[in-house]
Amino acid sequence: MSESGKVIAAYFASWSIYARAYNVIDIDSDKVTHILYAFANIKPDGEVFLGDSWADTDKHFEGDSWNDEKKNLYGNFKQLGLLKKKKKHFKVSLSIGGWSWSTNFPSVASKSDSRKKFVTSSIELLKDLGLDGLDIDWEYPQNEGDAKNYVKLLKELREALDEYSESQNHSHKLLLTAALPCGEEQYKKMKLKDMNKYLDLFYLMAYDFSGSWSSKASHQSNLYGSDLSTHKAVDYYINKGVDEDKIVIGMPMYGRAFQNTNGFGSSYNGVGEGTWEQGVYDYKKLPRQNATEHFDEKAIASYSYSASDREFVTYDNPQVIIHKTDYVKHNNLRGVMFWELSGDFPTSHERSLLSAAYHGLGGKDAIDQTPNHRSFPDSIYENVRNGFE
Repeated sequence: MSESGKVIAAYFASWSIYARAYNVIDIDSDKVTHILYAFANIKPDGEVFLGDSWADTDKHFEGDSWNDEKKNLYGNFKQLGLLKKKKKHFKVSLSIGGWSWSTNFPSVASKSDSRKKFVTSSIELLKDLGLDGLDIDWEYPQNEGDAKNYVKLLKELREALDEYSESQNHSHKLLLTAALPCGEEQYKKMKLKDMNKYLDLFYLMAYDFSGSWSSKASHQSNLYGSDLSTHKAVDYYINKGVDEDKIVIGMPMYGRAFQNTNGFGSSYNGVGEGTWEQGVYDYKKLPRQNATEHFDEKAIASYSYSASDREFVTYDNPQVIIHKTDYVKHNNLRGVMFWELSGDFPTSHERSLLSAAYHGLGGKDAIDQTPNHRSFPDSIYENVRNGFE
């Protein structure tokens, strides 16, 4: 990757094409450098497989043919391939695991045969779908054994990716990245210095510091603060041997609600309906009706509060994003990441978080311009082999 270019990564969720009605065509590819596609699942024997084949590889979008003589790729991955063809800096990685599909990581990572199956099957998906990398989202390693096995898995993935790259005469490497925790209880279990040998980017999930599990209404993604904070996690990762220019700070495109509360730091009762799940609102639906938006200068956090509804919602607004991009630049970090794109306003909107990050990092000339990979002669799909020509 270009040493100076800042990363703007964002998760695209396969399920966003359903009720959320957010499609690949809605991504502003000028303002995103890396897409992380959520998620692939893992079988007990280690095989990595796509989580929703209809959305991922089968769905026909506008302009897709139904008269194929040979096997072609469709679904979200064809749409992403077309974007890659159009925008040479736009890179796509497959994210494996996630909160719901991390169950098999511990057993798979603990045995050499299942690790091997994990590695070979994920490389197969990369070759077939025409991807630029793999992203590991293991939530979360629980003990010393898990932590050591995680490193073994990353080492074997790195070696396999490099081997495939060499066989294809790639001018630049395929990416190996991971989504990583910001909670002290989780990150203290990780072998971060060893992971640093194999990972290109560390995506810090710097959100969900608070929620329905919390005792009081509080910030979910504050930059500073005595307990949980983005800065505290960044500091720990660097002190444990992670290169600062590999660290990418994650930011939410959603808010977490607390009801029947007197506001920040107060007790609450219930979290409300949310947009798609209880207690969670898409950022584009915020601030809520009757609510006033506030900025906490000390913590660098924004929130809304409605005195009439007694509802507190914690989320990042553009003001917070600008502070965080300044923090990234000042501390020589690599960039920012968002979970997940369907929650944002369109980038033409003055409150778009993606737009705020793009401008905050310095715009077109400041962001990563490393070219994507376009040649996949071993793909099972004819249109991928042909580069969608």
